[in-house]
Amino acid sequence: MVDALGVAVVGFGWMGRVHTQAYARVRHHYPQLALRPELVVVAEEVPGRAEEAAAQFGFTATTRNWREVATDPRVQAVSITAPNFLHREIGVAMAEAGKHIWIEKPVGLAREDAVAVADAVARAGVQGAVGFNYRNAPAVETARALIAAGELGAVTHVRIRLLSDYAAHPDGALTWRYERERGGSGVLGDLASHGVDLARFLLGDITSLAADTAVFVPERARPTGATAGHSLAAGGELGPVENEDYVNCLLRFASGARGVLEACRVSVGAQNDYGFEVHGTEGAVFWDFRRMNELGVSRGTTYQDQPVSTVYVGPGDGEFGAFQPGAANAMGYDDLKVVEAHRFLRSVAEGAPHGATLADAVRSATVLEAMSRSAESRSWVDVHP
Repeated sequence: MVDALGVAVVGFGWMGRVHTQAYARVRHHYPQLALRPELVVVAEEVPGRAEEAAAQFGFTATTRNWREVATDPRVQAVSITAPNFLHREIGVAMAEAGKHIWIEKPVGLAREDAVAVADAVARAGVQGAVGFNYRNAPAVETARALIAAGELGAVTHVRIRLLSDYAAHPDGALTWRYERERGGSGVLGDLASHGVDLARFLLGDITSLAADTAVFVPERARPTGATAGHSLAAGGELGPVENEDYVNCLLRFASGARGVLEACRVSVGAQNDYGFEVHGTEGAVFWDFRRMNELGVSRGTTYQDQPVSTVYVGPGDGEFGAFQPGAANAMGYDDLKVVEAHRFLRSVAEGAPHGATLADAVRSATVLEAMSRSAESRSWVDVHP
């Protein structure tokens, strides 16, 4: 018999919808999962949005006050997809109420927020998953396996990029994302956090770094009403953008490898241009999120003029087999969140973590904090555990 698990979603913007869809699909792809998620309550302060979510997805109840979720005995697990400034308060409250949490990155506005949520999860003995979804791509997991098996020789250097245009329009609304008090960092928390997680997932710990940041769109118009996604707000009162649009960073790894990480939210002409290139003494591996199910792989003993082959992941690579029957059939972004939902629910069922955890969030936040210090001081800084 499969046990039901009451779940809630706190914050129903785009990411709240993605989590909800993942819960709805997860048992279609993982029929042996020991838990069956049941959508109990959706919390959203924007009037009417929770009711629309309930009508579409079948939540039993709605609320505009997320604190009601913490006291609801029907809820055992909570997705936290509210704005960044609420992550710490909601995450700690849900953990202290005995709820398992699946929380989006960055976990709060600063490293201390991620630590607070991680500590609350540990004290409560609940499971905590974090939304580092790009590590879930079967091609990324295959690349990691190739690196770990020594197929590239000793890794020498890596380049990781996360370039997007979602904030490139000068009429983009001055939402909470651009404010220090409510958004914390800018592209550091939004995109570079994924880059740091990919770097650690592939190559291990980062020991020191040197970073530079910039704001390229210094003012934006204040919205006059509720916003969703990256809305435009032409003609409104202008206000300052308080956090960074761009970061580049030199990395040193504990293994001795070197790296470059670059992230930007205002890259005109770049739509989700995310990927990495890992080079070793005997080969290399290349991944582009826009061709998510492919890897460029070079390996052998030719060294100079060594060819690169395109490898299509298939069943047997990561979680690909849960979605498609044969190589070169496409998976997409939402599938990565279904993988994440499965790993979260499996963690709850087995009482042991699977996938990215709050410890990973703390380590990512530690590196991001070091990037901020480096950019401010214009110097190399050490990354302390």
